[in-house]
Amino acid sequence: MSFRNEVRVYQFHYSEKIKINNVQMKRIVIAVDGYSSCGKSTMAKDLAKEIGYTYIDSGAMYRAVTLYCLQNGLFKGETINEEQLSVSLDGIEITFKINQETGRPDTYLNGVNVEKEIRGMEVANHVSSIAAIGFVRKAMVAKQQAMGNAKGVVMDGRDIGTVVFPQAELKIFVTASPEVRAQRRLDELAAKGESATFEEVLENVKKRDMIDTTRAESPLRKAEDALELDNSYLTIAEQKDWLLVQFNRVTKV
Repeated sequence: MSFRNEVRVYQFHYSEKIKINNVQMKRIVIAVDGYSSCGKSTMAKDLAKEIGYTYIDSGAMYRAVTLYCLQNGLFKGETINEEQLSVSLDGIEITFKINQETGRPDTYLNGVNVEKEIRGMEVANHVSSIAAIGFVRKAMVAKQQAMGNAKGVVMDGRDIGTVVFPQAELKIFVTASPEVRAQRRLDELAAKGESATFEEVLENVKKRDMIDTTRAESPLRKAEDALELDNSYLTIAEQKDWLLVQFNRVTKV
């Protein structure tokens, strides 16, 4: 099972070697895993931009498939028509293109910008179910592994350090309390003009945690060699400083 076309990734810039503070660094794979609404994507994007690596948003890929299912009537209540999804998967094309205004990648589903749609509550309420389907994960993992073969990538998700890149040189596992994550998610929705209550978002966060950690296919768990970061009360600047320390420690030649 594979997508019709290659999944393209957002690349800040490429170089065989990089220097930070004039220190030569080797290129590695950085895996960032953790719970929903921990700020993994923001963290991974900012780190990739800082060090000149390619950023790959694995979560957006699952969200795009979820949106496709919602748009095409593959959900009946909470139940997904897996047989129809299996047939349709080859017709799903996911690409990433730079948004010139934000400087960040937007997600395109079959040529249409769906960045806003995939971040909404409807997709959030269904994405864990899609991500738990074995043949969907198999197709996604194959694409993600192909993207990281050249090294010099930062990828965030649920199973990057355990399944996609178990040999990643730097693995980060991000966590925060459900309440903190729910408030972050609520603020994000409000900024986009979407309405939701704190209770609704908190319920969604806890539901996704349960599905992500108990699913049979690639459940969310901390890799044995991952560094854990609880960013409940860290500023973005403090988090970035911590990440750069870990990156420098691993990559110095």
